[in-house]
Amino acid sequence: MHRFETIILEKKNNIGYLVLNRPEVLNAISRKLIQEMTDALARVNSDEEIKVLIITGAGKGFQAGADIRELNALKPMDFLRWNESLVRMNAAIEKLRQPVIAAINGVAMGGGLELAISCQIRVAVEGAKLGLPEVKLGIIPGAGGIQRLPLLIGKARAYEMMLSGDPINAEEAYRIGLVNRVVPKGQAVAAAEEIAGRIIANAPVAVELCKDAVEIGMDLPMEHGVQYAQKNCMACFSTDDMKEGTTAFVEKRKANFKGK
Repeated sequence: MHRFETIILEKKNNIGYLVLNRPEVLNAISRKLIQEMTDALARVNSDEEIKVLIITGAGKGFQAGADIRELNALKPMDFLRWNESLVRMNAAIEKLRQPVIAAINGVAMGGGLELAISCQIRVAVEGAKLGLPEVKLGIIPGAGGIQRLPLLIGKARAYEMMLSGDPINAEEAYRIGLVNRVVPKGQAVAAAEEIAGRIIANAPVAVELCKDAVEIGMDLPMEHGVQYAQKNCMACFSTDDMKEGTTAFVEKRKANFKGK
């Protein structure tokens, strides 16, 4: 696939792999990384072969947040434009056609955690640290963390993490529902692949429309969200996969989905 400087994008067995590749700075977010991530996400979104995307980090960590040296040199309006591009990048992850799994292989702090919570599913290795430490730098989370974290773990726990700026470990993150599972070091991608495999075994159109119904429905009143999901459910009824899935169930055999 396309060559990048700050990330690696590959695909294998219907899984896309997006690796943050600045290990010398714990994959810190830079202007170049944001640009390349945005480009890569557009490529993934249009690739019919990719059914699930896994995002992970090269080296010892997932992502340690923003490149503070780069941020420190920015004027306010330059920072606004920098941060807006990051906001849009995280929104693109959230609205991607495919489900996205964050394989948190180490520290995920600040913008790194904001990226991870833009994904639909998270797995983390034992001992990984997750946090939003922005108040310790005199700023606040500005790329979706303030909005997304309370939805995942509740307002009170989110407040404690954001106002103290202190990180939590992977085990605590699992206890409060911030990550789906904790795995031994070195096993984050393998665990993400196992989950991806179970997703890929299902009808591709149904998976895509289910994700769409959740993401859109979160922003709608309950009644409207239910109606939106109902329309997506009806759309599934027009697919060959729906006929195959129901027929296979009746015939007590494994379905052979084609994504049509």
